[in-house]
Amino acid sequence: MVYSSDNKFAEILGVSLVSLYENNTNFSNIDVYVIDENISEENKEKLQSIPANYNRSPISWLHCPNLNNLLNINIATDRGSLSQFSRLMVGSLLPDNLNRVIYLDCDIVINKSLKELWELDLNNSVVAALDDCFSKYYRKNLGLDPTATIFNSGVLLIDVQSWRSHEIETKLLDFIRLKKGKVQQSDQGVLSAVLSKDCRIIDPKFNAITIFFDFNYQEILTYRKPPKDYYSEERIIEAIKHPYIIHYTSSFMSKRPWMKGCKHRYAYKWLFYKDLTPWIDSPLWNDNRKKWKLLCFALAKMLPRKALIFVASIFQVYVRPMKNRFIYSLNFLK
Repeated sequence: MVYSSDNKFAEILGVSLVSLYENNTNFSNIDVYVIDENISEENKEKLQSIPANYNRSPISWLHCPNLNNLLNINIATDRGSLSQFSRLMVGSLLPDNLNRVIYLDCDIVINKSLKELWELDLNNSVVAALDDCFSKYYRKNLGLDPTATIFNSGVLLIDVQSWRSHEIETKLLDFIRLKKGKVQQSDQGVLSAVLSKDCRIIDPKFNAITIFFDFNYQEILTYRKPPKDYYSEERIIEAIKHPYIIHYTSSFMSKRPWMKGCKHRYAYKWLFYKDLTPWIDSPLWNDNRKKWKLLCFALAKMLPRKALIFVASIFQVYVRPMKNRFIYSLNFLK
């Protein structure tokens, strides 16, 4: 298993690790690699105590070079810190003897055994991932066809040998250079742009993202307008009822479980595993989103449900990708 974390998310990583060990007792061994983005020694000790409590192998720490310095550009991070890009470097950071790995974001709770995902036949693909829910305008910004796959990078089954033999890391870094560090959906956009045709789509139960819980199926289609071959309603409902991996992605409709006032359907699971970590007494976070965003979200939620979904879809489907396309185009004029 591979994670990436900075110091701020060390606690969130700890919760995910506990859920991993609690629900994967059928694995004789679990090797965990953490790409370390300046995690403090105190938090490293806390994290290292978790596998020790389960008589598992200690965490292996990997250092990722600063990509801004490596590429000599300023990479835009519209989804968190620069640490999100460290997953692009798995080929060069991991030991040579590994054939495949599962990459997991920190904001994840493993709810069932990952054996089925681990043994998934990649069918000669380099990665397997969730087909994420975005309109054709996001694909246009990435140079992809209107129906090409944009996948969620929070859960990745990676054929490390194929990754290396196809020189994926070089292609990813070249794409960032080509875009001068400004890429729609940040690391996820980079990965999708390079690996869209080399990705096997996984069942949504292996990456149950927050949008599945905030909206019903028809609302998802209206709000995001994905291609017609998106997951069926039955598969999404099954993923909601019986998720193997719960991915607490950010959403304007809800808070995340480490924040005060979270009403996610499975917030209680995250809190359960938190109580098994060294951060048991750590308080929940305040909602630290910008005040103007909180005000906009509050006003939006005052609208009737159908009106809310319609207005939100305008911004999500059209305004956001078009705004990014305009801003990124200005970058090339400098």
